Amino acid sequence: MSKKSNGRAWPYIIGFSITLVFGFCVATVIVTSKADIQESDAYMTSYQNADAKANELIIARQTFDQKYNVSYITESIGGEKPVIQYKVTDKKGNPISNAEIVVTISRPETSKFDLKLESPRVENGIYSFEGAVFPKAGVWNIIAKIKVGDDYRFLNMKADTRIKEAFEFE
Repeated sequence: MSKKSNGRAWPYIIGFSITLVFGFCVATVIVTSKADIQESDAYMTSYQNADAKANELIIARQTFDQKYNVSYITESIGGEKPVIQYKVTDKKGNPISNAEIVVTISRPETSKFDLKLESPRVENGIYSFEGAVFPKAGVWNIIAKIKVGDDYRFLNMKADTRIKEAFEFE
């Protein structure tokens, strides 16, 4: 014959389940607080500042794009001494040689390899940055701030040292 349950086990099972869920919540908080989390630098600033100035950044980009064209023309970042190049023209296609461009190179997962490039060589609207170092193979963020007069915008690219492709991200 089977023995009937008198219903005393359920409170213990429910209490154990609540304790187990609470324990998992505490463990999650402890593990994530120890994780090495990198801040976003899509606008060469912390994500809090970028969030606070989001409308300003959008308007600045739209204003810039109404007057100028910017293109990332680097063929590949693979190789020993890659040269990162941008072409800046006005809407009529005339080269702009008085832009100020600052480029930051970083890995998506760490800021350990961050590199800032300034003072490019300018020739007929093409800005060439030499001295880029990519110590690890793989994907890199290449973020440029382009400024012509009071107009500016950011151009964010993802490029891979293993292939020739690069694509824009926002």
